Amino acid sequence: MAEGNFSIVTEFILTGLTEKPALQLPLLFLFLGIYVVTVIGNLGMVMLILFSSHLHTPMYFFLSNLSFVDLCQSSVIMPKMLEKFVMVKSVISYAECMAQFYLFDVFAVSECHMLAVMAYDRYVAICNPLLYNVTMSYKVCSWMVVGVYSVGLICATGETVCLLRLLFCKAGDINHYFCDLLPLLEQSCSNTFINEILGLSFSSFNITVPALTILSSYIFIIASILRIPSTEGRSKAFSTCSSHILAVAVFFGSLAFMYLQPSSVSSMDQGKVSSVFYTIVVPMLNPLIYSLRNKDVKVAFYKVVGRREFM
Repeated sequence: MAEGNFSIVTEFILTGLTEKPALQLPLLFLFLGIYVVTVIGNLGMVMLILFSSHLHTPMYFFLSNLSFVDLCQSSVIMPKMLEKFVMVKSVISYAECMAQFYLFDVFAVSECHMLAVMAYDRYVAICNPLLYNVTMSYKVCSWMVVGVYSVGLICATGETVCLLRLLFCKAGDINHYFCDLLPLLEQSCSNTFINEILGLSFSSFNITVPALTILSSYIFIIASILRIPSTEGRSKAFSTCSSHILAVAVFFGSLAFMYLQPSSVSSMDQGKVSSVFYTIVVPMLNPLIYSLRNKDVKVAFYKVVGRREFM
């Protein structure tokens, strides 16, 4: 076969966000700070919910899983990204690159569906409160989470298996800060048509279905909020919903920009900027938006650090 005449690539070089020397140090401190906040915020949420018995409810069960997903996704990507800011070349082996892509795909897909499950949980709690304990029982919630991770594993396995069949025989410079699907396909000298179709199909499903679920849930939630007689109650509910919707819009909007347009019209430099939002910014903001503004979480935190009275 003609492919046998090529020298097969065994490692890749990640170009990172930028190659301008003047920006390397400022970006190192910026993203290192973001990563520290992400780890502390998400790990803290997982531990706080685990050890606070009054937070053992469906809403916080889903929140702890969201924090776990965000923590894992950031830890898959950020260390290699930070390495690029302090080294001339950020080299990643073929095996490490495939593993990074697989794990990123698992957690990115899982986050899409976890956000949908959380929105459905809030819909049931607000629109059908009398049936909440039955609808969102421990068994149902557990199966929902199992389903979320199963979808992530299935999609990631399918895409990675198809990626492993490709032959990489170009220079090996990946125009990205991690091993993502589109920049990897650019490096292949094999026919990538199946990979592109599969990637677009999975992306369409994993972005469109959760986004529509979330949108539908919040339409019903907002309709219920409008029926609240108290102006103060409506204002507080809208404040909480608006912050949730903003986080979801940033996450799904940046994902759609990256994956739901043809590769022929997408710019990888623009894609890298878009990727920063769903791989770095949103995982840092989620604990603040979904959890730390919550009074129950604040009470649990003060109890853990030894304060018995919320001030």
